Amino acid sequence: MGKRIKKEAEPPPKDVFDPLTIESKKVATVVLMLNSPEEEILAKACEAIYRFALKGEENKATLLELGAVEPLTKLLTHEDKIVRRNATMICGILASNNDIKKLLRELDVMNSVIAQLAPEEEVVIHEFASLCLANMSVEYTGKVQIFEHGGLEPLIRLLSSPDPDVKKNSIECIYNLVQDFQCRTTLQEFNAIPPMLDLLKSEYPVIQSLALKTLGVITNDKESQAMLRDNQGVDHLIKILETKELNDLHIEALAVIANCLEDRNTMVLIQQTGGIKKLLSFAENSTIPDIQKNAAKAITKAAYDPENRKLFHEQGVEKCLVTLLSSENNGTKISASQAISAMCENSGSKEFFNNQGIPQLIQLLKSDSEEVREAAALALANLTTGNPANANATAEADGIDPLINTLYSKRDGAIVNAATVLMNMAMQEPLRGNIQSHDIIHALINPLHSANTVVQSKAALTVAAIMCDAEARRKLRNSGGLEPLVELLRSKNVEVRRHVSWAVMVCAGDEPTAVELCRLGALDILEEINLSVSRKNKFSEAAYNKLLNNHLSLKYSRTGCLSSSNIISDGFYDYGQINPGTKLLPLKDLCLQEPSDLRAVLLVNSKSSDVSPPPSTEDKSDAGYRRSISSASSLKTASKEKANAGFGSPTEEKSEPTSGRNTALSKSATKEKGSRKGRGKKEEEKVKEEEEITALPKYTGEESPDKEWYVAEKMGGKIPKDKLYDFSWELHVSELKFQLKSNVVPIGLIKKGIFYHRALLFKALADKIGIGCSLVRGEYGRAWNEVKLMNESREGVLGAFSAPEAYIVDLMFHPGGLMKLSSREADLYRFL
Repeated sequence: MGKRIKKEAEPPPKDVFDPLTIESKKVATVVLMLNSPEEEILAKACEAIYRFALKGEENKATLLELGAVEPLTKLLTHEDKIVRRNATMICGILASNNDIKKLLRELDVMNSVIAQLAPEEEVVIHEFASLCLANMSVEYTGKVQIFEHGGLEPLIRLLSSPDPDVKKNSIECIYNLVQDFQCRTTLQEFNAIPPMLDLLKSEYPVIQSLALKTLGVITNDKESQAMLRDNQGVDHLIKILETKELNDLHIEALAVIANCLEDRNTMVLIQQTGGIKKLLSFAENSTIPDIQKNAAKAITKAAYDPENRKLFHEQGVEKCLVTLLSSENNGTKISASQAISAMCENSGSKEFFNNQGIPQLIQLLKSDSEEVREAAALALANLTTGNPANANATAEADGIDPLINTLYSKRDGAIVNAATVLMNMAMQEPLRGNIQSHDIIHALINPLHSANTVVQSKAALTVAAIMCDAEARRKLRNSGGLEPLVELLRSKNVEVRRHVSWAVMVCAGDEPTAVELCRLGALDILEEINLSVSRKNKFSEAAYNKLLNNHLSLKYSRTGCLSSSNIISDGFYDYGQINPGTKLLPLKDLCLQEPSDLRAVLLVNSKSSDVSPPPSTEDKSDAGYRRSISSASSLKTASKEKANAGFGSPTEEKSEPTSGRNTALSKSATKEKGSRKGRGKKEEEKVKEEEEITALPKYTGEESPDKEWYVAEKMGGKIPKDKLYDFSWELHVSELKFQLKSNVVPIGLIKKGIFYHRALLFKALADKIGIGCSLVRGEYGRAWNEVKLMNESREGVLGAFSAPEAYIVDLMFHPGGLMKLSSREADLYRFL
């Protein structure tokens, strides 16, 4: 047998690469390895990159620059579990970087990440996939992508994970998602509240806090409130409040309770279990400001429901709130004030705060914090609305000055609230006078200039409530408060326009203010408003009429008609008819003009030249009066006649037809010494004759044969129709204008007067002695007076009277005659 020969080993194949262990200290090299087809290399490369990324934000930015993100996202779906796990861990860490987060959205990785939340995946993968989603959900676009790719349901499922990190990441992501209303709605379909309540039992405070914050958001919806109640969630929350060791969770727990208290059934449940008393006691005795603040917010939310207010009142919530007003924390003061505002809808609460609460709120009006002042003013506004007792209590607690000072606030809400309180107080006359004695006028001008329509509206209402007497209106006028009020009539806001119209109507209550408002253009603006169907309102129409009725000179010039209720007083002047849009100059300006060929301005003035006008009639036209009086005195001196009475009186004596002497139709005129006594007696007889007009229903165009009528007598007597054009009244009036050196002529100086002179004098005298009489302007110098008289009934028994009938008084052709207004003759009289 031969020897056995040893067989040599075969050499390795030439196409196989021998294994190589590589140690790289360059991250760029490792990033390149992410494109390797070998699982082992991929796994080791991902592991190295993970450790690198954990070291800080700069390393994450470096990985982004080296292009590591895109190959990593591809590995999220790798077949190898280790590679997939390591890639998921890296993405979870990198997603905290904003730039990487943006790139991940662009690469559309949501499906891949959400797929890692599947139940069969490892806990580690769940942890980092949920971490990635939590980081991505911080921004709105990320929320949308997670929701649209169905990420909400698996996240809710992971709330029951045994791993605390998974729970933390999942609840954090859900908290971010439910900030969106659509996500909150969908959340209810997945029965998410029970697992969230279980998280309250966690030993990790961060998980408990995130769970409470999430519940605080979702319980803004009624359905979630009911679900929380049905799952005994309120008990969990109360237990947290009762546990001192959990004081770091009390603020969030109170926020959830605040939402739940809006649900009436939950409120009743809490009340039945003694939860309300615990809540009030907890708030009152706590030393943590945020806890007190949130407790007050909880009360505020719940108190918007009437039944809840009743339950709170029964539990003595008012005492707790008054205590919270004394807190040193501004946030607590604000929340307590807001809670008082909400509780004011309950009458019992309003009564309680009358003695306890109002003084504290007034003190808060003096706070340096604008927010505190606004909240306190809101509470006072609600307390005083419809409650005179509380309005009085506010004044008694020296609240007027702080409220007026609040009108200068920089916060619109504070101004509105303070104005509301002042308006409520001004409803009572004694308080209104008290308010007027302070510097309320200047303070109201500030909000009238505001750009906020709510402030404008409330300021106008306050003006309407305050300016109810002549003195207050005088102060507003002299302080420049009418200008912004008139300007606000142009507002495009319906409410502002309505309330300002109301204020203008109130301010137009006396002649000087009405004249000034018209000068500023209020009448023209209101006229324009009332021509618009969409813009006019009842107040704009009432304001327009009030302005005209308290500026009769303008009314007569514009409309050509004064009713029996329009009483002519001293200072009235008839300028003649003016066209729409034409300004009527003030009497002062007219008196300063030189004589011209224009129609004479007729002035009614019964004051003596040596008597100054009383303060109540002081306005810009007083100087005009004095100028006219001075001119008339010169006229009387030139004619060498005595001037013991006012030149402007329309009651000159017949025995002195050329003297220009006039006497006022008043009781004082009959008490003067010497020769005045005799004249006074005659005047009384003439007044009696005027009053007899009312007893002449039988005359219908017939002149009384027994007497010459007073107005006609002073104006040139009876003028036959065929002699009317020979009656040279124009020359007489021109001479008066020349002698007075003015176009303004007192009606009492005119001895030859035509229709419109006589009608004006008759109206002035009738108003003096209380005879109801109108003044109507016609064309071509015509004017007439209409009176209503009671006529004896022809068919009734003796002494019975029918309804009053209107008559025109004839002062030209048949002085003293009356014509029925409805007759053809009366119609012809108007226009002939």
